[in-house]
Amino acid sequence: MEISATVWIGFLVFVFIMLALDLGVFHRKSHDVGIREALIWSLVWISLALIFNYGVYHFYGKEKGLEFLTGYLIEKALSVDNLFVFIMLFSMFKIEPKYQHKVLFWGILGALIMRAIFIFAGVALINRFHWIIYIFGAFLIYTGIKMLFHKEEGIDPEKNPLVRLFKKFFPVTHEMHGGKFFVKINHKTYATPLFVVLIIIEFTDLIFATDSIPAILAISHDPFIIFSSNVFAILGLRALYFALAGITKYFSYLKYGLAAILVFVGVKMSIAGFFHFPIVLSLLIILGILIISIVVSLMFPPTDKEAASDKPVA
Repeated sequence: MEISATVWIGFLVFVFIMLALDLGVFHRKSHDVGIREALIWSLVWISLALIFNYGVYHFYGKEKGLEFLTGYLIEKALSVDNLFVFIMLFSMFKIEPKYQHKVLFWGILGALIMRAIFIFAGVALINRFHWIIYIFGAFLIYTGIKMLFHKEEGIDPEKNPLVRLFKKFFPVTHEMHGGKFFVKINHKTYATPLFVVLIIIEFTDLIFATDSIPAILAISHDPFIIFSSNVFAILGLRALYFALAGITKYFSYLKYGLAAILVFVGVKMSIAGFFHFPIVLSLLIILGILIISIVVSLMFPPTDKEAASDKPVA
């Protein structure tokens, strides 16, 4: 699918306008984001994604429309893992709810830039060395199986290589200073713990991208489809966090659903040279796995003991 420069520019302008409105107008003042506000924003982002999806379907055909929808669904599902990390980090650093949106905004802006680099590099590699698709497929299968048996561990900021490197060159305060990332003390500039949280969020998204980008490359090799579906999934992540932060502990079996999705797309990618999965079938399988994992989670919620053991320590 050939996308003109005008469409690319128009899409990027739309993204920057929405980001500017989000931070500069609707969240200009730091405040607690309630569930009602979060649900409204989640509905706005999902609606925008579906409207855009219809535009892709209308102008570029059914196949591309389904590719976007499947890619969006995969990225949205895999991004749920990020929510657990956000909850753990904000709890560990005691970040007040009214400052969490600011951290997520800048974290997601950095994530968009990193995802763009990953996407174009991945597409270029596949186009130049088609055999690399089998390596991506094997990696996804390995990641999915590892996710099934891997026990969740807490995050130790002091062991994060990026944080350790940053602290070697830049002093960090021990206490918060409102919603500031940097403060001046005795004519010297210090970073605050809020900025340290931002560094860890960027680092963890880089790790998550190594799973999600190969996964969507199994659905489409079109840079515009991959990038736009990623953008809509990531832009709606902040609202999704505030809407689901209080109930994510009840999605105890969602991890297994995400692992199954990774294994499925890994197998799909690995056998691409021998068998082509229809995009509709891929969409239905992924949607089915998600629905089953959510329903089972709601039917068999974790016990109070299990919930307490999973709760991050502040």
